[in-house]
Amino acid sequence: AGALEITVIRSPYHHASFQLGDLANFTSDNDGVVCVLSAADIPGVNRFGVIGPMADQPVFAEGSTRFLGEAVAAVVTKPMEPGLRRDLIESFPVNWEERPAVLEPTQAIKPSAPQLHPNRPGNVLIEGVVQHGDLQHSLTKPAASASGEFTTAFVEHAYIEPEAGWAELVKPAASAQPKVISVHVTTQAPFMDLMDTAAVLGVDPNRIVIRPTACGGGFGGKLDISIQPILALAAMTTGTPVRMVYTRTESMASTTKRHPATIHATLSANSDGSLAGLDFDGTFNTGAYASWGPTVANRVPIHASGPYTYEAYRARATAVHTNGPPSGAFRGFGVPQSAIAQETLLDEIAIQLEIDPLEIRLKNALTAGQPTVTGQVFSSGVGYVECLEALRDPYEQAKERAIGFNRAEISGGGSRRAGVGLAGAWYGCGNTALPNPSTIKVGLDTRGHIRLHQGAVDIGQGSNTVMSQICADGLGLPIGKVQLVSADTDHTPDAGKTSASRQTYVSGNATFLAAQALRAELFALASVSGDDVAMDAAAFDDQSSLQLEGSLLIVHRAGDQVVVDLSQLDPDPEGYVAIGFGTYDPPTKALDENGQGDPYAVFGFGAQVVDLDVDLATGLVHLHSIDAAYDVGRAINPALVEGQIYGGIAQGLGLALMEEYIPGRTNNLHDYLIPTIGDVPEIHITLVESGDPLGPYGAKGVGEHSLIPTPPPILNALRNALGKPVRQVPATPDRLLSIIKSTEQP
Repeated sequence: AGALEITVIRSPYHHASFQLGDLANFTSDNDGVVCVLSAADIPGVNRFGVIGPMADQPVFAEGSTRFLGEAVAAVVTKPMEPGLRRDLIESFPVNWEERPAVLEPTQAIKPSAPQLHPNRPGNVLIEGVVQHGDLQHSLTKPAASASGEFTTAFVEHAYIEPEAGWAELVKPAASAQPKVISVHVTTQAPFMDLMDTAAVLGVDPNRIVIRPTACGGGFGGKLDISIQPILALAAMTTGTPVRMVYTRTESMASTTKRHPATIHATLSANSDGSLAGLDFDGTFNTGAYASWGPTVANRVPIHASGPYTYEAYRARATAVHTNGPPSGAFRGFGVPQSAIAQETLLDEIAIQLEIDPLEIRLKNALTAGQPTVTGQVFSSGVGYVECLEALRDPYEQAKERAIGFNRAEISGGGSRRAGVGLAGAWYGCGNTALPNPSTIKVGLDTRGHIRLHQGAVDIGQGSNTVMSQICADGLGLPIGKVQLVSADTDHTPDAGKTSASRQTYVSGNATFLAAQALRAELFALASVSGDDVAMDAAAFDDQSSLQLEGSLLIVHRAGDQVVVDLSQLDPDPEGYVAIGFGTYDPPTKALDENGQGDPYAVFGFGAQVVDLDVDLATGLVHLHSIDAAYDVGRAINPALVEGQIYGGIAQGLGLALMEEYIPGRTNNLHDYLIPTIGDVPEIHITLVESGDPLGPYGAKGVGEHSLIPTPPPILNALRNALGKPVRQVPATPDRLLSIIKSTEQP
């Protein structure tokens, strides 16, 4: 309460040069203004980015802006009514000169196009490729071949909570040390925030603490920093607590989006339905700055195959700069876009060869012992076939329902036509062929409290619950004995970012290792501190058990027990008498120049069946049901797993049917449509537990790929209903009407 408030001044143009006016007079002439911050006030490096070597985004632009909504300054004011603050901001002294902008990659790669970054010729940020086999041979002599161009749009994360936070200077216990800047913020990556913020402020990282608040949704959109360095700079400059929250319009204009993609692909198959080759070429609009563009360009070529085997394969992905908003991480890192192309072409092949879509997927499905398109071979934990088989009955039932629905509509002169679609997906959990460690700490204090220090930010997916479950089970104690210390760079080790479906797998393994390490420490305590029976620590085994009764640690083994009074032990500075650390980094192998290697230690798999109808007179789509099956390795918390799948499906149908962010035009949740409960059909979920050999208790992630196989079966169901392909999302009613009325042959 009473903290100073921050409002950011942003570019009203996609591309512009600007000049700040007399900031001193602006400050002195307005009683409510405490100070104005701009690039000139940044003591460190005016640059941030999630991938260090490609970091290129300024906190405040200098001289020119590259996208609509880019920050040029921040006004720090005393608390005031929003209307007064708006009036104040409208009088801010800045002169703009609009410049030509390129908003599409096709424009940006032209030799005459303005170059957004001088060190990236042709506005190309990066290219990624995976290839194997003789593609030319596989594409020239197939029994069936399908080609197409597919386009997707910018998509907004639309999390409930906009960017918000506060910061203050905190005096450390040792008074001789400089004050620490404590930043409370909604984030998915506190340690990444810390390093970037420290670099911007030009201070030792030890002087920054990031304290994540309960996060009202992220989906990848809160991996990039937004308000963190502005809050920290304002607190350091004024010496006073400061706060800020983006308006919804500001949030939508200034933060990252899903990459729009234009994909050209050709898929071929032999007469028996086996897949001969896939040639995939995707151009991804990465916007004004790098953000997660390199990750998308590297992940897409690996995943564009889907969970299938091919005689030959080539996939390329190119990230191109435009004057659009930065495209960042969004539930799938580009894989939902690639799956739309691959899975719809697979249905076209099935139609040509008169093979059922389910059967052609089963015939080509990746199984244990088969190499992926990068040459990686998994001996187990590949449950895609099981996912498809789990959907056989609902798939057949949906087809029967659609036949009956259409028969009734046609006989009654109705304008609606039903269709059924099927699609699958896979997703590599964690970073692509890069180190990806998590570290977790668990401690026992003198009062018998177990504290789990886990830095895996819970953004709604349930990591707080899952890590507590794993910790308790690893210790052999009831979950009620575990007290959670949530993510905080001052109190928890680095558990990595919450993204790429990595936390249950990576941080879950680290949590189990930490619990096991503490369990061993407790046995060691019993071997030297017991007041009844001394036991050698090596004598304890899996049959031994632990019990905590207040400050008493009781260890049971083979009818004997040792009681340790923890209150009589000397604690460390944190108050702990025993600590266990666990670090886990997934085993991967770097990719070579052809994209061959082991990019991920674990893949998740899934498939969905969609039953819908479309009104031929209006283009409106009504979803009847979605059946989903996912290989999650092991469902540590089935309710949380199902919750992820429900959410992913809801977001996926938004991508497929309604969500399209247009910079400057849809910066609100009235013009930008997201699914409501009225748009989400009945959903049936089957969990397949393949028991991955590397996951904690066999578990692997599901957060990203819960969305991936939703748009493709919707498009396949629309084709099934209309008899014509749909290759642009969102498939809005006007676009579907154009397809319905088109005389072009499919």
